[in-house]
Amino acid sequence: MTASTAATIALEGRFARELPELSVPWQAEPAPSPELLALNAPLAATLGLDAAFLRSVEGVAFLTGAALPDTATPVAQAYSGHQFGGFSPRLGDGRALLLGELRDPDGNTHDLHLKGSGPTPFARAGDGRAVLAPMLREYVVSEGVHALGIPSTRSLAVVATGRVVQREVEFPGAILARTASSHLRVGSFQFAAATGDVELLRRLADHAIDRHYAHAASAEHPYLTLFESVVKAQASLVAKWMLVGFVHGVMNTDNVTISGETIDYGPCAFVDVFDHAAVFSSIDGGGRYAYGNQPVITEWNLARFAETLLPLIDDDADRAVERATGALGEYRAHYSEAWIAGMRAKLGLAGSVTDEAVAPLATDLLHLLHENRVDFTSFFRVLASVARGGDRPAVLEVDAIGEWAARWLELSPDAGVMDRVNPVYIPRNHLVEEALTAATAGDMAPFEALVDVVRRPFEERPGLERYAAGAPAGSGPYTTFCGT
Repeated sequence: MTASTAATIALEGRFARELPELSVPWQAEPAPSPELLALNAPLAATLGLDAAFLRSVEGVAFLTGAALPDTATPVAQAYSGHQFGGFSPRLGDGRALLLGELRDPDGNTHDLHLKGSGPTPFARAGDGRAVLAPMLREYVVSEGVHALGIPSTRSLAVVATGRVVQREVEFPGAILARTASSHLRVGSFQFAAATGDVELLRRLADHAIDRHYAHAASAEHPYLTLFESVVKAQASLVAKWMLVGFVHGVMNTDNVTISGETIDYGPCAFVDVFDHAAVFSSIDGGGRYAYGNQPVITEWNLARFAETLLPLIDDDADRAVERATGALGEYRAHYSEAWIAGMRAKLGLAGSVTDEAVAPLATDLLHLLHENRVDFTSFFRVLASVARGGDRPAVLEVDAIGEWAARWLELSPDAGVMDRVNPVYIPRNHLVEEALTAATAGDMAPFEALVDVVRRPFEERPGLERYAAGAPAGSGPYTTFCGT
């Protein structure tokens, strides 16, 4: 699908066509002086888009929604959401647009979506614009998450708008173009359910099944199978987050995808020193979405999803609740299975070591890392060197951790396995902030260097030692802001 003009890009409008009740046709706000700052050329190639075209004047206009093919039907999507536990019946894309769906050369479908493209009917008195730094944060962190093998939306480009955006102070504005297998959320189903229109809800569920879980269509109970599939996908997703120390920061139901992809990188961060209570979001004062709470919050969000599907699962309300409750009851087993499998690999343990042995060994280790404030990412790379017979680092001289390591070494860990799953490089918080500060001042070089590093997280490379190092000594608590 290589394109030399915007008119030749085949943007489908399936969501807009099939579910018009869940969107509002809308156009992007014109950018006064657009400038392409970051283009994800590897992703463009995957999508079948011509990177040279995207760098052109017309290509940049396409990436901001100003030059679309005649067939495009951009819409602002409608959805509801539980935000920090409180239900908001009407949220929606207040500063975003779904431009349409792209088919890549392999026939896979991807949403093309803008953030910061101006106010929509869902803007709720907001200006609909985005600030440069948070858009670049989503770009670099989503690339890092993707490179770690975690399902995620992808950032295609960041375009400076040439407009000043007023927040606490004035910041340069930007638009992020991103892709996803879809933007269907638990909040989409909450919005449809709130209308009381069961046929609308059924059409949405059928759309989700066709888009993501085709096997459910032929199941005896298709909508129960849809729910079961999302439960398993979300359990796997959050386990992967936990295994690398990723904190999403704002796990509202409108940020829970039906596909099982990570979405909306607002106040997100990776833990440095391991801390179950790690919170980085400036608006999460109570720690609802702290690192250690993410598995149980995911289960809570899935319960809200189940509530929307009850009329489809069974005509008998009691039987619907029973079936949905049974399916949700499998979440913890799915999560535990995914987490133990991940910890087995992180610790380099063979399949002959039982899950019953892996689980307490891993749990004991995390307790020790928490108690001793050990850098989470670096520790596992150090541990692999110990498995190879290298010198014991200072952290293993701590009595309790040294005793744990002796237990672990008795199980003959495989350092090669560990190196394949334990990253050397992640988007470390201080490096992300350094890159964003420089970019805001007009210097994109630190950002570009960081993106290049995190795209190859498992391969240790000479000269990149600062990218593998933990937070500088004396660093205070790290706080992120959503940039809305």
